Amino acid sequence: MTGLCTDLYEIRMAASYLRRSMTAPATFSLFVRELPRSRGFLVAAGLADCLDFLERLHFSAADLTYLGDVVHLPEADLAALAELRFTGDVWAVPEGRVVFAGEPLLEVTAPLPQAQLAETALLNFVTFQSSVAAKAARCHLAAPRADLVDFAARRTHGLEAARAVARASAIAGFAGTSYVAAAREFGLLAAGTMAHSYVESFPSERSAFRAFAEDFPDATVFLVDTYDTLRGVRTAIEVARDLPVGSRIGIRLDSGDLGGLAARARRLLDDAGLANARIMASGGLDEHALAELADAPIDLFGVGTRMGVCADAPSLDSAYKLVEYDGAPVMKLSTGKLTAPGAKQVYRGTAGQPDLVALRGESPPAERETLLRPVMCGGVRAAQQEPISAARRRCERDLRWLPESARLLTDPVPVDVAWTPTLRQVTEDLQRSLVAKHRLAPNQ
Repeated sequence: MTGLCTDLYEIRMAASYLRRSMTAPATFSLFVRELPRSRGFLVAAGLADCLDFLERLHFSAADLTYLGDVVHLPEADLAALAELRFTGDVWAVPEGRVVFAGEPLLEVTAPLPQAQLAETALLNFVTFQSSVAAKAARCHLAAPRADLVDFAARRTHGLEAARAVARASAIAGFAGTSYVAAAREFGLLAAGTMAHSYVESFPSERSAFRAFAEDFPDATVFLVDTYDTLRGVRTAIEVARDLPVGSRIGIRLDSGDLGGLAARARRLLDDAGLANARIMASGGLDEHALAELADAPIDLFGVGTRMGVCADAPSLDSAYKLVEYDGAPVMKLSTGKLTAPGAKQVYRGTAGQPDLVALRGESPPAERETLLRPVMCGGVRAAQQEPISAARRRCERDLRWLPESARLLTDPVPVDVAWTPTLRQVTEDLQRSLVAKHRLAPNQ
């Protein structure tokens, strides 16, 4: 990952700043303007990739050659970019925390060219992974008694997205992933059964099941709906009786009336003395489908496409905006896109209280928890990268804290986000100053 992992205008702005020695500290704030109508919350994710990117930010010799030969940057710009590394500070909401629109998820303070160059990558990581983590968390809320496994890799928008989905869904409580590369990288459970093609490749369903049980006696989950689902369940039972896999078997349903079929399969398994055999279901599932299956005797769900691409809310109105430069607050006045100036902190209270956005230098209010933490200082991580399990614990705790109205799968109501009087006053004062300075109409 190099300095070219950005939009061209970031490089041009950085080059222009460097030409003019505009390298004073700048603070950029990353936040979401509005939640999608279907969301009552987000789950902070993507920070680990942000820190990896900032630690490695540089332009290689090949990058500089391209910028000279194709983008036509002059030698002086190339020489300046060759020396550029990230030396700034980052404050961020730890991964796994529930967050809302209008509050910063991450703030970068660094020499202006460095902070500017980080925009595209940081928005990419945080926006996508927080979207996926929220979708996965909603699935977890819809099926709290079942294990969930990420099945999204084959339909995500690229293998890098598949990797991110596996990690973000694990933060939100998923038990594992089918994507083996991500399982290895992040220490997740690698989960998988068989495809219909496996069953179809054998002379009969029975011979396919028998071969799989012989080859993988400790991971014997039979896909039973290739031909006739209930007949497939009976065949799985017969194979289990013939081989020493016994009660370690499981079955997977991938089509049809999953709830009804699961109930009938459960009776067949129990009557055969296989009460410990697990039932797995997959096939076009999301939080709404999982909620409809909440009472079905299904132990594990494979959740794929709709979670992996956030099908009902595939994008977020996220932004990365300059809020302070060279010690002075700055803000944007564009209609509908006004930003609050200054480096900030977010404080969380008890259930039912709004989150409170404050200037970072304000005295903290009593009995509230700070959300933004220092995670990078002088271009160096403040601590070693934590395991996903730590983020998962935070997510579990915050989902319990979340009001029921925000947990709703349909028409949720997010927690309010308020500003402190000091932040509001600073914003109003700066707005008036900018209106006067630029001779704008008062309502502009």
